[in-house]
Amino acid sequence: MARAHRRGALVVQPRMGFSDPNLMREGLAATKAADATTLGTLTLDSYTRVRDLDAARRAVTDGIPLNGYPISTHPRATSQSVLAGIRDDTFPVQVRHGSARPEHIFRSLISLGLDASEGGPVSYCLPYSRTRLRDAVRSWRTSCAMLARLQDTGAAPHLESFGGCMLGQLCPPSLLVAISVLEGVFFAQQGLRSVSLSYAQQIHPAQDREAIAALRRLASELLPGVEWHVVLYAYMGVYPRSHGGALSLLSAAARLAVTSGAARLIVKTAAEAHRIPTIADNVEALETAAAASREAASPESQSLENGAADSEVYAEARALTHAVLNLHDDLGHALQIAFERGLLDVPFCLHPDNAGRTRSCIDDTGRLQWSDTGSLPFGSPASSRQRRRLSSADLLEALSHVQRAYDSQGTP
Repeated sequence: MARAHRRGALVVQPRMGFSDPNLMREGLAATKAADATTLGTLTLDSYTRVRDLDAARRAVTDGIPLNGYPISTHPRATSQSVLAGIRDDTFPVQVRHGSARPEHIFRSLISLGLDASEGGPVSYCLPYSRTRLRDAVRSWRTSCAMLARLQDTGAAPHLESFGGCMLGQLCPPSLLVAISVLEGVFFAQQGLRSVSLSYAQQIHPAQDREAIAALRRLASELLPGVEWHVVLYAYMGVYPRSHGGALSLLSAAARLAVTSGAARLIVKTAAEAHRIPTIADNVEALETAAAASREAASPESQSLENGAADSEVYAEARALTHAVLNLHDDLGHALQIAFERGLLDVPFCLHPDNAGRTRSCIDDTGRLQWSDTGSLPFGSPASSRQRRRLSSADLLEALSHVQRAYDSQGTP
């Protein structure tokens, strides 16, 4: 993947996952054959994510389709046949899962010779589970150690933080940047030497460029000796319902990835608002994003924009990361203390370990900002005079802001 980025190609990746092994293999083959620089994905099912392997096993036995690939349920030989002749040095396959306690998943992927996954002790705990943060931290320590041991065999295992995608939308960029960087540092403390840091496309392109610049700068400051890159997620909130609007938003994400220096883009399909995407939907998304990225990288396009070096996003993200790092030498323990004290606090997140005192809003300039900072380690900036608390009607309007904007545009 690093070679692709060095030659200027944006790597595009689907979220694809099917429970049927033949369909999963077909999806991987189609991803590899797409007119794009791609990376393969095995996205796992919900039963596997929550460790209900008995339910996954019953579904497989009874032929009931699942919403992803049950990697811990299918026989090892079956999964090896899915990957055989497709996964190679030119086409890595990453396991995506959503589990707060993923030891069983890491054991399964390692047994198949796979060495790339994603998530994190915060990003796969707070939004997706009721697992206590202390238990998630303990589990992710174990899982990271399992992956890191592969380095002794000459492998280069890779782990991607999901921290830049907390709740998908309405989380101010500085917190997304901080959690992604902190999880990257956590991975490094467990011995991993290849990580990626995520950020999800939000609602204001200039603010997004500032956020990715802040992410890159903090990674350079806090991850010495670690190979890292930035992965951008196409918008994760309410998606446009029109085909043209959806592809237009995806194309904007591809352009953002190129102009901000992200190495990889996780795509969304035009079918997101209506149904589970097919293989053809995913290929369309991959090729649409690749085409948009090539246009953005052409000589006529704007040069690489990293945003203001000392933007408000960077100042807030740096305050958050250093406040946590100063709590304890063991970052896993520091993360627990930070959430207990509200130094990290995700707006609109109902997890019992989240203080829930922060709120966000869209300001008069269209940027996503804090309306209440709770106990976060910075005061309300001067621009807060343009901010206000969201009513329930305001929240619903904010949630559909991007969908309405791109559906009104229609075409990419």
